Amino acid sequence: MAVKRVLVTGAGGFIGHHLVSHLVRAGHWVRGADQKQPEYAATDADEFLTLDLRDPANCTAAAAGIDEVYHLAADMGGIGYITAERATIARNNTLMNIGMLDAACAAGVSRFLFSSSACVYPHHLQTSADVVPLREDDAWPAQPEEGYGLEKLFCEKMCQYYSSDRGLPTRVVRFHNVYGPLGTYDGGREKAPAAICRKVAGIADGGEIEVWGDGEQTRSFMYVSDCVEGIHRIMQSDYAQPLNLGTDEMVTVNELVDLVSAAAGKTLRRRHDLTKPQGVRGRNSDNTRLREVLGWEPKMTLAEGLRPTYAWIQQQVLAARTAPAQVLMPA
Repeated sequence: MAVKRVLVTGAGGFIGHHLVSHLVRAGHWVRGADQKQPEYAATDADEFLTLDLRDPANCTAAAAGIDEVYHLAADMGGIGYITAERATIARNNTLMNIGMLDAACAAGVSRFLFSSSACVYPHHLQTSADVVPLREDDAWPAQPEEGYGLEKLFCEKMCQYYSSDRGLPTRVVRFHNVYGPLGTYDGGREKAPAAICRKVAGIADGGEIEVWGDGEQTRSFMYVSDCVEGIHRIMQSDYAQPLNLGTDEMVTVNELVDLVSAAAGKTLRRRHDLTKPQGVRGRNSDNTRLREVLGWEPKMTLAEGLRPTYAWIQQQVLAARTAPAQVLMPA
């Protein structure tokens, strides 16, 4: 049997980098494409194209000779970033999404997977910390996160249209929060687990950590190895409608802080900043359909996954502290 040739866009990013390694281990030939190389470890891709996928010609080059496309490329970040850069995010992602759908059709790929987000779910269903887990059918009638969530919901429909009108088989994965080693942990685009790990690593036992909001907002968090396993399984399934991919282990942000503190072996005080962005009040994944379709769901508990995540981020924080200062020589 011929080796399957697959493309992972966004292969320089957190989930894309891990997915490339997973697919290589599964025996596929993998091409990665991104405007940057992975930041923290070398890629395992058989080929890596450094491309700006907002340009349709670059999408065509990335998809050439490919059997399956895993389209993860996106302009995204934590709640601070996605609420501050709506026009930039929506424009960049729409250009990449349409370019890759067109390129996949032209290349005759056998399947196209789009990475969507739980940000597509309506705000009015996420106003309570004790949120009812979100089912796939809840996305309509629509009231998504402005900018990022609206763009994701729009491309979900584009996948449906490209499938029905142009014969492109598509799969849609709605990610809930993903965390783990080798992910962005500073600079403003990091998600809550990485940001909290960084803050905890930077203070001494008994110190004080800043928490955005009152800390009672709720979320679920999925470890990255479960995420890439789920992506691969969904791509190979016969299910063409959007599927949640996340855990249903819901915690408050205060509980997340406590779990990270436990992983660090520290006892810390929390200081809440109510002026910072908090996102929706509550969000959790209903995995009923995921279990029905795949006979599988993410297994890693948050406490288990935070231990390697914190250890890796702590290593980065300590390395940055001990790095020699750069000396600028006069011209």
